[in-house]
Amino acid sequence: NEIFVFGSNLAGIHGASAARTAKEKFGAQYGIGIGPTGRCFALPTKDEKLNILSLNYISFYLLEFENYIVENPHLNFLVTEIGCGLAGYKPAQIAPLFWYSTRFENVFLPQRFIDILSLEI
Repeated sequence: NEIFVFGSNLAGIHGASAARTAKEKFGAQYGIGIGPTGRCFALPTKDEKLNILSLNYISFYLLEFENYIVENPHLNFLVTEIGCGLAGYKPAQIAPLFWYSTRFENVFLPQRFIDILSLEI
C-alpha cells in the first residue's frame, strides 16, 4: 500500500532522478505527468516543455495530491524531495508547500522537509 510520490513534468517523460526511479521501480507510465500512475503519484515541477514551474503552480498541483490523500486513506505516501533536483528548488522553498500534508498520518516526508517544517512551527 505504498505510493512513491515524485516530481514530474507535465509531458510525463520520466527520464531522470526520482522520476526515472518511479518508472523503473514503481510502474510510472510514460506520458502521465500528474496524478496516480503505477504505484506512484506524479507531482509536476516542470511543464510540458520541461520549463520549471513556479512555486504557485506546484502548490496548485499539491492540492490535487492532498485530495488524493483524503480519497485514499488506506495508502501510505512516500514523498521524495520534489522539486529539489532537476527543478532546482531548495528544500526550504518546497517544504512549506507540504505543511498541510503533515496533518495526514499516511504521508511520509523526506527528513530535510520535516526538519524545515519543524523549525516553522
